[in-house]
Amino acid sequence: MHSEGAPGNDTAHWSPLDSDSWYAARNATAALRDVLVAAGMERDFPYLRAESNAFGHGLVELGRVAPGTAERLAELLRLAGTCARTPDGACSQSPSQ
Repeated sequence: MHSEGAPGNDTAHWSPLDSDSWYAARNATAALRDVLVAAGMERDFPYLRAESNAFGHGLVELGRVAPGTAERLAELLRLAGTCARTPDGACSQSPSQ
């Protein structure tokens, strides 16, 4: 029987810091956080975080939100979908137009 920590044992060694997908999830979480802050919704997503599952797949956890928060997010996404885009990806029309 192998002893713990002995060379040649079959213990799995894995860290999310060794995973490109975790870094992708972290970057996506930071980008979403920045947009939520700009929209004044940073307090509405207390469970927002980056994580990885048992298979090493990066995930963005949005968590539970209040119904009003979900409605506001849906409205922001709807407005973004109706926006004419400039070549740099910015919206070229205001929501009131």
